[in-house]
Amino acid sequence: MRPRPGEVLHFSEDPTITRFLPHIAATTRHPEAVVWAVDGVQAPDYWFPRQCPRAMAWTGPATTEGDRERVMGPGGGSRVHAIEYGWVERFMGVELFAYRLPAASFRPIGDPVPHAHVSEGPVEPLGPAEPVGSLLRLHQDAGIQLRVLDNLWDFWDAVTTSTLAFGGIRLRNALPRPEAGAAGA
Repeated sequence: MRPRPGEVLHFSEDPTITRFLPHIAATTRHPEAVVWAVDGVQAPDYWFPRQCPRAMAWTGPATTEGDRERVMGPGGGSRVHAIEYGWVERFMGVELFAYRLPAASFRPIGDPVPHAHVSEGPVEPLGPAEPVGSLLRLHQDAGIQLRVLDNLWDFWDAVTTSTLAFGGIRLRNALPRPEAGAAGA
């Protein structure tokens, strides 16, 4: 599920939204009331249940081949998403919807690379919410590795100390970091 030219997307588990009103999201550092959306590059970051913690990594211009192979593995492609086992059932069963919104109403935010698009005014969708379908199939069709881990933190640490580009969403919902030395105990 990607936007068409002239569109941005908003993903939601609520298929009944008829108008998006600006608000200050509880999870953002953005101080202004806005409507949030994403473009085609960021869309895969939202192919998850809303509250699902996820760690994501992808190759960028500064990525070394050593880091790509170490984090993604041989033949691992250019992008990987990771979730915890505790979220698999929700991931597989969620009904996620995409709203197509007029891109002209939005401006990109994020520096140096935009991570979202925002609108300061109310926005009406271009049509009704569209079912996204199988999140597993979206990942497969996009060539994105999907990893299921006991805990996200070792993966997150490997990604954030590499030359890969990365992002994390809802990490506050992840399991706590394992205690040092607890592995194998």
